[in-house]
Amino acid sequence: MSGTGKKRGGHERILWALLLGGLAGIFAQALLPGGASNEGLKWVVANIMDPVGGIFLAMIFMVVVPLLVSALVLGVADIGDALKVGRIGAKAMGMTIVLSGLAVCLGLVAVNIVQPGVGLPEEKIVQLEESLRDEATSRGTVKDDTGADPPVLGIVPRNPFLEMTRALSGGILPLMFFALVFGIALANIEPERGVQLKNWFESLFLVSQKMIEYAMKLAPFGVFALVFKTGAVLGLDVFVLLAKYAILVLVVLAFHLTVVYSLALKFIAKRSPLVFFRQVKEVILTAFATSSSNATLPTALRVSEEEVGVPRDIGSFVLTVGATANQNGTALFEGITIIFLCQLFGVDLTLGQQFWVMGMAILAGVGTAGVPGGAWPMIGSIIGKLGVDVSAIGIVLGIDRILDMSRTVLNVVGDMTIAACVATLEGRGSEVPEEAAG
Repeated sequence: MSGTGKKRGGHERILWALLLGGLAGIFAQALLPGGASNEGLKWVVANIMDPVGGIFLAMIFMVVVPLLVSALVLGVADIGDALKVGRIGAKAMGMTIVLSGLAVCLGLVAVNIVQPGVGLPEEKIVQLEESLRDEATSRGTVKDDTGADPPVLGIVPRNPFLEMTRALSGGILPLMFFALVFGIALANIEPERGVQLKNWFESLFLVSQKMIEYAMKLAPFGVFALVFKTGAVLGLDVFVLLAKYAILVLVVLAFHLTVVYSLALKFIAKRSPLVFFRQVKEVILTAFATSSSNATLPTALRVSEEEVGVPRDIGSFVLTVGATANQNGTALFEGITIIFLCQLFGVDLTLGQQFWVMGMAILAGVGTAGVPGGAWPMIGSIIGKLGVDVSAIGIVLGIDRILDMSRTVLNVVGDMTIAACVATLEGRGSEVPEEAAG
């Protein structure tokens, strides 16, 4: 429990950094002569806030390639292994795809109806773009000046190693395609021949997770600097839009949890949703406190068998694979966040582009690390492909703690729901008395 307390303390420090950084930036803009154009304020932003925030963002972005490749290869390989298991694997994967698809659809419909990123005055959008452009110039953003042939159809890479070097400037989709094909191939060779390579990717994934943890230790300082800069450039306007965005994410997450999962439990698992949610309350609390699907897995395995009554073999299989391959809370969150940032910067997406975002968000749910902050490298890569500066994630990262905790609950309860449904479909659903849930 001590580790949980430390994590909660980290969350509180980031929330305080968000609040103090935002207030300091807003007051600096309001009280200093000339507002955002004040030379002293511009010096502070350029020489203190930009470097501090830039170091934090760089710590996140430098792990994009190893995290993306290892997580996606392992996720696809796990899915391939799951399908080899037969009926249980096929049913679990089918439900994962359906629930993730529904989650992202809900998110995209909601963000298009509410449009939380619309409303920032044009001149402030220009100021923000110039600020991010100056920061990108100062940090030496990688340009594709190799003269190499582009990927076939924009997706099939001729040289995946080249795409790794430009993952933040257009190479993310070809790199994901390569990881997908590699994962499928790994799942379809003899297990004894692929075990060492799979172990290598698992080690790479664990190291990438640890690097994310290191980056998140810098989060209070990075968030203060990034939010101070946003407040100093844009004033109060952007924080009103951020509040709309955060409330929208929480509402849609809650809807998916209470409505979509309840329908699946009622009509597929043949269980009372109210009883089920009481049975898994310990899992919900653990997921919310740790913000990590992986850290919640031991609790989920025990509760699945002892409280929910899912047979051990089904629970172990579905929950273990789901910790990596079923992140539909993360997929929902990423879909809303990507569209929000595009709205904020005035990037109009066609219907086809939004379907592309939907597909990327579902795929990102497979390739996102189940640790706090694991979604941000993927989001940064995708918005970069859509024409939004990757540093824009700094605008929303400060309020991510409560959103991360909430979407982790959706991820883990989704795994539990699928396990209960698969057990019933297999004719092995266990009737657990209501008293067990209390």
